[in-house]
Amino acid sequence: QVQLVESGGGLVQAGGSLRVSCEASARTFSSYAVGWFRQAPGKEREFVAAINWSGSSTNYANSVKGRFTISRDNAKNTVYLQMASLKPEDTAVYYCRVSSGGLDYWGKGTLVTVSP
Repeated sequence: QVQLVESGGGLVQAGGSLRVSCEASARTFSSYAVGWFRQAPGKEREFVAAINWSGSSTNYANSVKGRFTISRDNAKNTVYLQMASLKPEDTAVYYCRVSSGGLDYWGKGTLVTVSP
């Protein structure tokens, strides 16, 4: 079983930056790909970014490409999402996800609010 805890959310002005983190409990965390997703009020959860087990491969949603950067530190069992040039439409609860053994594990999320 994998437990995930997101942190780092908060209130930021449009154009600002913020970094959110996802820390995992699993000792085998370094073998997992990790994804970031977000859910805005009244909307469905959507994919934001993903990173493979080693950090050598990443991909992003078109809406965040060039503004967000996903990275990981396997020694710390942590994946980061660095967000820059934030827009009000980036306001959402941000979740990380790990898939293992046919199951998806989610954290409880961290709220990012971008004011105009």
